[in-house]
Amino acid sequence: MNFEAVIGLEVHAELKTKSKIFCSCTTRFGGEPNTHICPVCLGLPGSLPVINRRAIEYAIKAALALNCKIAPHSKFDRKNYYYPDLPKNYQISQYDLPLALDGYLEIELNGKTKRVRITRLHLEEDAGKLIHGGASISRADYSLVDYNRTGVPLIEIVSEPDMNSPEEARAYLDQLKAILQYTEVSDCKMQEGSLRCDANVSIRPRGSAELGTKTELKNMNSFKALQKALEYEIERQTEVLEENGTIIQETRTWDEREGVTLPLRSKEEAHDYRYFPEPDLVPLSIDRKRVEEIRAGLPELPQARKKRLIEDFKLPEYDAKVLTLSKHMAEYFDSCVKETGDAKLVSNWLMGDFSRLLNSRGMEVEDSPVPPKEMAFLLKLIKTNKISGKIGKKVLEEMFETGKGAQTIIRDKGMEQISDEKTLIPIIEKVLEVNAKTVEDYRKGKERALGFLVGQVMKKTKGKANPELVNKLLKDRL
Repeated sequence: MNFEAVIGLEVHAELKTKSKIFCSCTTRFGGEPNTHICPVCLGLPGSLPVINRRAIEYAIKAALALNCKIAPHSKFDRKNYYYPDLPKNYQISQYDLPLALDGYLEIELNGKTKRVRITRLHLEEDAGKLIHGGASISRADYSLVDYNRTGVPLIEIVSEPDMNSPEEARAYLDQLKAILQYTEVSDCKMQEGSLRCDANVSIRPRGSAELGTKTELKNMNSFKALQKALEYEIERQTEVLEENGTIIQETRTWDEREGVTLPLRSKEEAHDYRYFPEPDLVPLSIDRKRVEEIRAGLPELPQARKKRLIEDFKLPEYDAKVLTLSKHMAEYFDSCVKETGDAKLVSNWLMGDFSRLLNSRGMEVEDSPVPPKEMAFLLKLIKTNKISGKIGKKVLEEMFETGKGAQTIIRDKGMEQISDEKTLIPIIEKVLEVNAKTVEDYRKGKERALGFLVGQVMKKTKGKANPELVNKLLKDRL
């Protein structure tokens, strides 16, 4: 039987507030375990929560950027469950009256645009962090708990099951991450746990409107892991149904080392959490004037920026899409173009060697040791033929390694391109003299012979000769 996947995502993003959602403890990442805590985030008797106004405003900002409707009234609820990372044995979240509803974002894949609906966006507090003593959660001999993260403000963004492939889920996450970064409500650093994703996945006969039994996938620490976990789970469910088996509704964990999903626990329903209104917090009443002020302050979002890059700089759609997926990359690009005036040259280098060097070091754009002004200076040297593109690649690698500027590296290593005819002509004449047969071949019509001669000149000058000028001077003499 021909099946199709049905995927919905639940994304948790930590908000970039300085203090936690219900107390004044710092949200700073790291620190000694269990040092960023107080009686409020630990839920000790007699302590009372107080809402962080900035967290609400950040949540509204994210919701507006995701085309959601802001509810005029919402409330907080207690979500009761027992797990070691939850010191109160309940989480303050939102249930039946969330902050925002009915949004959407659009994804692009294989030249087609698809709208993915967003069911809701609500506020809640984060839980602590469990550190498992073993290769994975399913093989752990023991677990340690750090409550520093407890009470950090989260928004949970729940999509409708509108995605039908791991690739669509990945595209949705890419676009969602970009929007959260552009609005500056979250830094979205998955390696620090500030962006996390759970996936609900089921399969059904292609063309059917009825949903199949779903499983929930947890513990995916990267977009790549999400895609691989979905691919595996879709294949697993397909095999079960093809053998007339039954899919069990359960929560499964992704085992990165083995490349498989494993059962974790049976999937809870809403009634299992025994939600009830949080008695220590008053309901939220959202001022419409403040909502409109936040809406007016929204920045240029990824899709609008992509359109601008295509229209203003005549960049190909692919380039514009890649450059605008990360706010930091888009700003780096704009800074370089402002200095060089050559959008395509900047695009080629940022998508090529610059991204390669970042990836090889596990760096984000904002962590680059090469600031935009230095990158632009290097590109201007290449554009004006002061150095060749080949030398430019070596200089950029050295800039990443040492943090030195392009000018310093080129001066210290004598890398400046030779564009002086008086210097090149004697070298070219010597090359022609010792390669008489190749000269004869060229004059008989063998165009490839010219490439060999250019290569010999470049070899003599250790790659520093201006290739265009070498070509011209060789042709003149031939």
